[in-house]
Amino acid sequence: MSGVEQLLRLIGVAIYIFSWLIIARALLSWFPDARNHPAVDLLHQITDPVILPIQKIVPRIGMLDISPMIAFVVLQVVAGILGIRTF
Repeated sequence: MSGVEQLLRLIGVAIYIFSWLIIARALLSWFPDARNHPAVDLLHQITDPVILPIQKIVPRIGMLDISPMIAFVVLQVVAGILGIRTF
């Protein structure tokens, strides 16, 4: 396996894990008390660098924040462009 293939595999694993973290963040947003848990706070710290810029560009639709969905789709598009299968 060449160095480029190894790098693409590593990027694919990172995108896969980060995608699941975004899904977990979106699901946990349905539970308001969960935000006080240290693990959820860590989850927000990890995903905020991707989610917050999207939230600044895309406004909420009523009570619905679609920024996690947009981040997930963007990650999958990037993976597709790189030829990486994540899901």
